[in-house]
Amino acid sequence: MIKVEENTKDRLDSYLASKLDLSRSKVQKLIKENLVTVNGKNVHASYQVVENDQIEVLDDLEYEMDVEKEDIPIDIIYEDDDLLIINKPSGMVVHPAPGNYTHTLVNALLYRFELTSGDKNRPGIVHRLDKDTSGLMLVAKNELTHEKLSKMIANKEVERKYLAIVDGIIKHDTGTVDAPIGRDPNNRQKMAVTDVNSKEAITHFKVLERLLNHTLIECKLETGRTHQIRVHMSYIGYPVNNDPLYGRGKSTEFGQMLHSYSIKLKHPMNNDKELFFTVDPPQEFREKLEMLRSNLS
Repeated sequence: MIKVEENTKDRLDSYLASKLDLSRSKVQKLIKENLVTVNGKNVHASYQVVENDQIEVLDDLEYEMDVEKEDIPIDIIYEDDDLLIINKPSGMVVHPAPGNYTHTLVNALLYRFELTSGDKNRPGIVHRLDKDTSGLMLVAKNELTHEKLSKMIANKEVERKYLAIVDGIIKHDTGTVDAPIGRDPNNRQKMAVTDVNSKEAITHFKVLERLLNHTLIECKLETGRTHQIRVHMSYIGYPVNNDPLYGRGKSTEFGQMLHSYSIKLKHPMNNDKELFFTVDPPQEFREKLEMLRSNLS
């Protein structure tokens, strides 16, 4: 996300070309393909940017950039010669993207490790968490591990479980949402359940605790689509609490109450070794939970 800090009176294409170090024709192509939004809306290349505009570029970065090494703390849960399991904090972007080249997990990883897997822009990254989703993530140190982990995820051999506080009381103890997800045709910043240019998406959930107008659930992913849990829970009428994109009303700066708390897999280079780790949710999540519990009593 790029926030315009001054009244430049520049055209959108010129402003982004300068800001992102891209050619103007590349920027115009992104705008034409509806991959650029200003304040959540698609606009023309000739749009004149003004102070406080919020610009987002929804591009998959098929071009290379120079990714800086940055001394940013990382919570390492497990490490060996082949892989890492880290606990990503809420608020941290996983990899650089247009307008957000620094302070990402990848910048932090490159400072500490020689990562030789994946592409230049996303070394080591085999799966992602949203910026405001916290918790456990796998990182591959070398290309062979990257290939094996990617295949394991595709073959559903990596078990990932999430904790979420959702709005509303879910009456069923368990459930499965099997609904395809694709880009929302009405808002390019969002994903949606749709049958247009979509992919299979399956989320299993289990109620852990019913609270005051909220429910604590555990979610298990069968697929790994962008914003999957957030989209699916909103789709069935129980959006993740405090979600700025799919939630109800205003949200705080912390973002959605969603945490990747458990990961289990066979080691990709040693099938006899099982890796299983859990990590508690961050303080803001725990405080929200305790507040809801105290209001219930």
